[in-house]
Amino acid sequence: MLSRVAPWLASRKDGAPAGVVVRVLGGSDTSRLRDLARQDAVANVFILSHLETAGSAAPTPGGASILGVFDGGTLVGACWAGANLVPVQLDPGLAGAVAAAAHRSGRRYASIFGPADTVLALYAGLQQFGQTAHEIREDQPLMTISGPPAVAPNPLLGLGQLADFDKILPACAAMFEEEVGYSPYLGGREYYSRRVKGLIREGHSLVHLDAGEVVFKAELGAVTPDVTQVQGVWMNPALRGQGLSAGYMAAVVVLAQTRAPVTSLYVNSFNTRARATYEKVGFRQVGTFATVLF
Repeated sequence: MLSRVAPWLASRKDGAPAGVVVRVLGGSDTSRLRDLARQDAVANVFILSHLETAGSAAPTPGGASILGVFDGGTLVGACWAGANLVPVQLDPGLAGAVAAAAHRSGRRYASIFGPADTVLALYAGLQQFGQTAHEIREDQPLMTISGPPAVAPNPLLGLGQLADFDKILPACAAMFEEEVGYSPYLGGREYYSRRVKGLIREGHSLVHLDAGEVVFKAELGAVTPDVTQVQGVWMNPALRGQGLSAGYMAAVVVLAQTRAPVTSLYVNSFNTRARATYEKVGFRQVGTFATVLF
């Protein structure tokens, strides 16, 4: 299949190499997409989680779609195209064709995230259409743990409750702003508030509150029967530097492993303190992600 597409062949006007077609996936493509994503259940936990929830590769009611890359009728790569672009087993050499299709949709994307080589190739393709990044984080270790944590879990961490939403939301917003450099409320509070409430309702919000203040929190941003992906890790600034994070992260692992045997996350390479904490808990690097922020 892909081996028949010689790298020296000229691309068509739509950016696709000869013999390659890019189109929006439909419901009939669901099993093929699931099989493709399962080739790397850790790297592709985002799309596998979506398929667990939606049950279909068809476009969502909110307008997100999945671009499939076909060579000779075989699905050889894909890319979620919603608020963000998320590649799925996409060869970097095919990223230009996907970038062209994503641009033609007329959507504006907040970010691209996933395996580093493909993410950077997608961004290079979008640059051809004048899209410029706000920030590029090209080295984000993808880490996993599949056994018990190496340190004792903090028993105070539990599932977030809707009764505590008004306390959890500001902590989530503070984490978001620290991480990406702007407020999640820029487009209005409603969408972000719904997202946080949804995580609480699903049992994906992990938090410890003391005297009405969030001490530590994290979320399970993507969940499948095989893998969970942790996101939004945040320690109250007043309690940082006291060595508390490892115990909380160990508790995150224990709670996450009630959902799936493998717990994953990705972290900025420059965040040496967080990386040291994750390694202390027992996480080990299995790949490298990148994130492009627009």
